[in-house]
Amino acid sequence: MTSATRMGVLALLWGSGFLWIKISLQQGLTPGWITFVRCLLGAAVLLALAYGAGQRLPRDRTTWRRLAVAAFFCNALPFLLFSVGEQTVDSGVAGVLNATTPLWALLIGLGTGTDRPLHPARLGGLVLGFAGVLLIFAPWSAGSGLMSLGALALLGASASYAVAFAYMARRLTGRGTAPLALSAAQLLTATGLSVPALAAGGSAGVTWAGVLAVVVLGVFATGLTFHLNYRMIAEEGPTSAATVGYLLPVVSVALGALVLDEPLSARVVTGMAVVLVGVALTRWTAGVAAAGGGAAGQGAAPVPEAADAVPQGRGTEARGTEARGTERPAREVSAPAAAEETGAPR
Repeated sequence: MTSATRMGVLALLWGSGFLWIKISLQQGLTPGWITFVRCLLGAAVLLALAYGAGQRLPRDRTTWRRLAVAAFFCNALPFLLFSVGEQTVDSGVAGVLNATTPLWALLIGLGTGTDRPLHPARLGGLVLGFAGVLLIFAPWSAGSGLMSLGALALLGASASYAVAFAYMARRLTGRGTAPLALSAAQLLTATGLSVPALAAGGSAGVTWAGVLAVVVLGVFATGLTFHLNYRMIAEEGPTSAATVGYLLPVVSVALGALVLDEPLSARVVTGMAVVLVGVALTRWTAGVAAAGGGAAGQGAAPVPEAADAVPQGRGTEARGTEARGTERPAREVSAPAAAEETGAPR
């Protein structure tokens, strides 16, 4: 499989997650059940892959306590919020709003003082990114239908990712646990944390199409995509993997329009482009700094040679260990690192 083909497959599988959430909702599943099954099946895939690679789950209590925090903010909460948000917002728009995670991470880094001084280009990217979100919402237009609690839930999910990635970079990554095992343990913990959400309404009238959609969401768009992304980072480097992150909103918008006949207005498309350009500005300048030996910037993971991330070693660096289970020697990248590179949900 060529690099371009692998990138296309990964972008399609990962970007389709918003489509499967929407179909699951339309076919009778509640946000709570979607979250629970997604975590459960994703964990099962990663547990099988970790077992096959000879990786063991962590055994110390400290790691599991930290996993509980990471699992809540990086999986259980955002997965639930995305499902809640897509009850009223199109799947394509959900994919675009997910791309704001690096912007939230930059704000968190600035607010906590963990990020370096803001370069003018990065400030421009931050302002431009949120201007794109404002353009998508169009609060000045009474008939836009996007300025809703559902849209705020989607933004909350993206911000939750940013909080999680900052925490994981400091407390979880680069501490000796193999990446597949660490990610499997995190999704396993998220499965337990998502159980209370099952009480929020039943899933009466669920169709086989809904069951199939949530299975694809959990197995392919959650579990398998992490593994493919991890392999891409380990074998081809973070630059190739980061490129996938810019394709996810495009995939979600295209699938929403083609499969679900979601309206594709010029305003939403323009807003998507503005958001992606803003994110690119914040990440591009960070990449230049990393290449020059500086600290990793917000919104982008440090390159493997420099450190171990979002989504996200935002504002921090953690050394990776040598990769295991790859076809050739490469740096090992943890679950948070894999997500950081794309800024996408895991």
